[in-house]
Amino acid sequence: MRKKLVFPYIGQRILKTSAAVFLCLFFYWFRGYRGIEMSAEAAITAIICMQPYVHDTREYAFNRISGTLIGAVWGFLFLLIVPLFPNLTGVPLYALMGFGTMISLYSAVVIRKPDTSSLAAIVFICVVIAYPDVEKPLEQAFLRVLDVLVGTGIAIAVNVFRLPRKKRRDQLFFVRTKDLAPDQLSQIPSAVLFRLNYLYNDGAKICLISEHAPAFFIGQMSGLRLNVPMIVMDGAGIYDAVENTYLSTVCMAPASSRWLLNRLSDMGASCFIYTVNKNRNYIYHRGTMSSEEQIVYQHMKRSPYRQYLDGDAYDPGEIVYIKIVAREERAERIMRALGDQLPRNGLRGALRPQAGVDGCAGLYFYAKQADIRRAEEQLTHMLRQKEPRLEGMKVFSEKGYRSENDAVHLMHRLSNQYEPVRFVFWRKEKKRTTKTGKK
Repeated sequence: MRKKLVFPYIGQRILKTSAAVFLCLFFYWFRGYRGIEMSAEAAITAIICMQPYVHDTREYAFNRISGTLIGAVWGFLFLLIVPLFPNLTGVPLYALMGFGTMISLYSAVVIRKPDTSSLAAIVFICVVIAYPDVEKPLEQAFLRVLDVLVGTGIAIAVNVFRLPRKKRRDQLFFVRTKDLAPDQLSQIPSAVLFRLNYLYNDGAKICLISEHAPAFFIGQMSGLRLNVPMIVMDGAGIYDAVENTYLSTVCMAPASSRWLLNRLSDMGASCFIYTVNKNRNYIYHRGTMSSEEQIVYQHMKRSPYRQYLDGDAYDPGEIVYIKIVAREERAERIMRALGDQLPRNGLRGALRPQAGVDGCAGLYFYAKQADIRRAEEQLTHMLRQKEPRLEGMKVFSEKGYRSENDAVHLMHRLSNQYEPVRFVFWRKEKKRTTKTGKK
């Protein structure tokens, strides 16, 4: 099957960098520079200094200026000293340029600015590379410093400038946790948590969706200040983390859960049984615990937010889902064996990789009507009781989580959806006059 070609959106950094380069070139064009006379140093500096956040741009700009001054000083001294040795040409001259590059790099390290070392070396080479065709060394060094200052100033000005935006407070955004972390046992990157907290504090309504129970949220998202209930257990529950209550759960019908447990028992498959009772999640185990299940159990029982109980002291009507942990081949065989019997018994199944156990899969069974789309609609309806104009929007990753950069990129998409650029056009409205006739 041919994959659909999807082009990524053009981000603000790309647009701002292009604008900064244009302003640098325009600045020199306005001063009368053309063609080969046009300075590229300012534009290159603007590209390097442009960063996603203003704080980063300032830091890069400071490093750029520091490195530039170091390189310019050593370049100026080079142009003063080398003419004293008129016979210095060829290989000895280039060896001396290499030595000057080393001095520039080392100077940045000495003043404890190692991040500026490469910039110092670059500026040094830019100053001395034209030797011996340099008539005014001081002017040459000064112009290089000026070019860098122009590029740095324009980069900061462009990055600080913000287009008019409108915050979409009547929008409910749905974000999946599997797009933010590789699996349920991994911590969500701090940069993502920071951005989520910023959006929550700013009033954005973001619903996080997880395929797992609420305990995984608490472990993955330490310090996150949620202001919207979460969709948990692959749509089988809606959980309010602030009040620690389930607003809604979709449990298996007693007849369906009994049928499934009997079928699994006939196949010799042990399982975990997840129930919800009085806003608490209780987990039971049925059958002899396998080595794979033992690994998962040893990891999950460390959490204080899970309660593991022995025996069958649960109400069949409280079962939210049933989970099997097995080798991938066995889990697939069980799934094929149940096949079309699941829908006929009011159930659905989902097969996912099992985090923490190589070569194993988790096989999940839910009530047929327990799905994420239904939960999204139900949560939107709940929140509309207070905000009638609320609309839902999914911000999902098409390729899923592959690296931390993917999760950060998704946060940028979410920020742009919550606070899109607003273009305002002013126009003078003409007064309308109406003629009224006498009856």
